[in-house]
Amino acid sequence: MTTDVSSAQPHRGAFGRTARVPKYYRIKQRLLAMAEGLQPGSAMPAERLLAVRFDTSRTTIRQALTELVGEGRLDRIQGKGTFVAQPKLYRTLQLTSHTEDMRAQGLTPASQMLDIGEVPADERLSALLGIAIGERVLRIERLRLASGDPMAIETTHLSARRFPGLRSSLDTCPSLYTALAEVYGVHLAEADETIETSLSTPREAQLLATDVGLPMLLLSRHARDAEGTPVEWVRSVYRGSRYKFVAALRRPEAPVVRPRQAEPEQDGLNHA
Repeated sequence: MTTDVSSAQPHRGAFGRTARVPKYYRIKQRLLAMAEGLQPGSAMPAERLLAVRFDTSRTTIRQALTELVGEGRLDRIQGKGTFVAQPKLYRTLQLTSHTEDMRAQGLTPASQMLDIGEVPADERLSALLGIAIGERVLRIERLRLASGDPMAIETTHLSARRFPGLRSSLDTCPSLYTALAEVYGVHLAEADETIETSLSTPREAQLLATDVGLPMLLLSRHARDAEGTPVEWVRSVYRGSRYKFVAALRRPEAPVVRPRQAEPEQDGLNHA
């Protein structure tokens, strides 16, 4: 698709270079100003109405809206339209559960079981969970919700041999971490977590009530207990328009600098 630069206003940048501002970008700024004047959750006008209002094509409108959705300024809900984005939920990068994170923000956490079953450990799961190749792995896939809104698709992998009967424990415990602690005496102590970006697949878009190809946040968590034994490996897909992640950073301690000892004075004499 070619970028429409007709009627674009020139912008003089560094070294006197004049840059052309694409028309869709100017439309995007006007749409952003419109959104900032509305309440979060308000519906934006339909593309055809915006095209008439701004005297441009629907293609230009769609490109501007898509960028605003990708930046988290707008939210596109499948089958309903485009809306002013709600304030983003935050998740602190620490070893907490979805239930704890949502309650900390005054929201009602809930989970919908999508799939649960056992799969044989391949080479990767064997290394991540510290089990033999072919050993049974309990795979739990859940849709995470906050006050009724879909937020993430979370897929957890655990050793089936280490946690027998975990399926039934999930029915009586408020969270997986509670079940691990109260039923099995396993407490998570540390984890490695990585964050990447991806584009939503048709299935992810359907479950998260958004459009195919929109930005998603992909998290992978590898958690261990106090003895350093692997407990779980989790892959989560979050709606990029609804989440932000917060990390507390601390500078490492400055290295200890030992004072330099003075060189012994040379008196020019040979000592026995």
